[in-house]
Amino acid sequence: MAISNGEDQTNTNKAWVFCALCSSLKFRLTHLDGKEGRVCVSCHSTLIKSECSFFFFFLLLLCSYCARFFLSHSYIFSSGTSPRGKRRVWFADEILTDQHSESAPTTPVRGPEFSPLMSRMLGGPVKSPAGSPQIRRTLRPHGTMISVGSPETCCTNLVPLDGLPPILTSTGVKGDYTVEEQPSEMLLIQELESGRPKPLVFVLNANLLSMVKLVNYVNRKCWCVTTKGMHAVGQVELVVLLQCLPEEKSFPKDIFRHFIQLYRDTFTGKVVKHLSLSLFGSSFLGSQDHAGFLYVRSTLQSLQGLPLPNQPYLFGLLVHRAEVAWAKAFPLRLMLRLGAEYRFYPCPLYSVRFRKPLFGEIGHTIMRLLVDFRNYRYSLPMVSGLTVDLEAHTTCIKIPTTGYNELMKALNKSNDHVLAIGACFNETADSHLICVQADDGQYQTQAISIHNQPRKVTGSCFIIFSSALKASAGYLAKSSIVEDGLMLQITVETMVELRRSLREMKDYTITCGRLDQSESQELVCVQWVEEKCTVNKGIISPIDGKSMESISSTKMFQKSEYKENGKIIRWTEVFFLQKGDHPKGGVTDSAEHNRLTERIARAFCLALCPHLKLLKEDGMAKLGLRVTFDSQEVGFVAGSNGQPLPAQYLNALNGVLIPVIHSRGHKRDGEPIVMELIFYIMENIT
Repeated sequence: MAISNGEDQTNTNKAWVFCALCSSLKFRLTHLDGKEGRVCVSCHSTLIKSECSFFFFFLLLLCSYCARFFLSHSYIFSSGTSPRGKRRVWFADEILTDQHSESAPTTPVRGPEFSPLMSRMLGGPVKSPAGSPQIRRTLRPHGTMISVGSPETCCTNLVPLDGLPPILTSTGVKGDYTVEEQPSEMLLIQELESGRPKPLVFVLNANLLSMVKLVNYVNRKCWCVTTKGMHAVGQVELVVLLQCLPEEKSFPKDIFRHFIQLYRDTFTGKVVKHLSLSLFGSSFLGSQDHAGFLYVRSTLQSLQGLPLPNQPYLFGLLVHRAEVAWAKAFPLRLMLRLGAEYRFYPCPLYSVRFRKPLFGEIGHTIMRLLVDFRNYRYSLPMVSGLTVDLEAHTTCIKIPTTGYNELMKALNKSNDHVLAIGACFNETADSHLICVQADDGQYQTQAISIHNQPRKVTGSCFIIFSSALKASAGYLAKSSIVEDGLMLQITVETMVELRRSLREMKDYTITCGRLDQSESQELVCVQWVEEKCTVNKGIISPIDGKSMESISSTKMFQKSEYKENGKIIRWTEVFFLQKGDHPKGGVTDSAEHNRLTERIARAFCLALCPHLKLLKEDGMAKLGLRVTFDSQEVGFVAGSNGQPLPAQYLNALNGVLIPVIHSRGHKRDGEPIVMELIFYIMENIT
């Protein structure tokens, strides 16, 4: 269709409109899924000659209107040609870093790229016309996300059953990438083996990327496969180091599919944490014996030369199917046993395929008394941060004051005669007890230690207090090492005193040995400690860049979502920067405080819903809200990328947040509370 004002330009009512259906000329139109549609002579000429023009877009819009179609997206056109199977992609900020691209436009342009990749994401067959201008889609992965396709129909999995997912390739211009939709596996392997300095970037879905690189880790050639995008759904990023097979010429594509499954699981509140297990549904990496990944934090291991995601992240260790029972019931035992097998303290960070299992049938073990291996209805209770130091004549059981509530749960669930508690890996020790199952099924105690370092302090995996010791036995108490833990036999009277001391958060000392041999007696000290918490290492606040290390936090998994314009805003975490000094259950545990926090989060999301698209386009996909309740001050500050939010967004928040925050009011007798809520803006791909 064309518009002509004719000779009499003063009379707008006499504009002549020529319908596209009256023309015999045709052109492949993007809004018709790449099919040919009728266009007028003027439009056809412009479509052929114009490469990047606003007038071109205007004419195309008019043509589509006359044909009773309309376009819901704007376009940017890139001149020139690209290799077959590739499409240009412009990122308004860097995909591989968290820094804003200096070469990126301040006002991004939006629109769908009609290519085979976009066709799959949009759910329809689209072909790019030969010789037509190349359409370049603006993908905007602020931090960890890519804006791709229609939010209503965009699929959540770009990993094909056969072949590799789409790959992003830099054009050499900062922020400018191409999307190769069907990359050649052979060429990519050759590129990696030739020493490519940067990882390959695969697109698993519109919000999730995976980085792949071949690395030489501790003299082993390994695949390093990481995620980028898990943080936005409340899941830590994941790393898999997989030792290469001899002459391996294919990517470990099963890992991509597993990442997609873990990503989907987060929407039901299921996430993997330190020492948690994720299982595979069928054969994995070429074997039915590969049952799952045991995810662990790196502690004392070397990370040199590894392309790692932003903190926090976990390493996945491949678990043999025969080891699943231990990975579920007592994962610390399996983790340390892997360390002994590969002489890596405390455990290796890489996985080896087709290895022999380290454990067989459960058999005769003390854990049968503490763990339900059949249905896993109960297990050894754990207290975060609890460690056991075994020295020559002294054993010290250190309990962090922050673990009081967990300890009370274990105390209340235990019977009067036995108290068993699982310990954490002791990072301050130079060695650790481990348990090895021999070929005959018997369990043996061994120890692993840091290479070339003398053993002074040895860690233990658990502690058992048993009140089976009779007063007539002639012992004050007995201590012994059982498998990879410590057992203390004490009298009934000592057990009563111990339990009272634990409830009152008081230190307690048990003397072990015979009554008549004071020179050979040993001390077991139960101590409450105010140790610095090691959680949230490497995390910084999006408001002002403040370190969040050692600050406790809680993950949030909402049942409701806040959506608008194809975007979703999610509340993923809350940090407690300051709270009451009540380890037995302070104000942050109260139902009233939880309801208030939820109201604040809901108000924040609703206030920003109309601005989600613009916020994400401006590079502010990760947001922080810090709220202060004090007798002298009540207020909030919001920010992103280490800077306060611009005034237009703060104004939108003021009218909604201030009434909610002040509803709590000034409590003179209340303890000061400072908390920071974290939110992410994502593409709606559900």
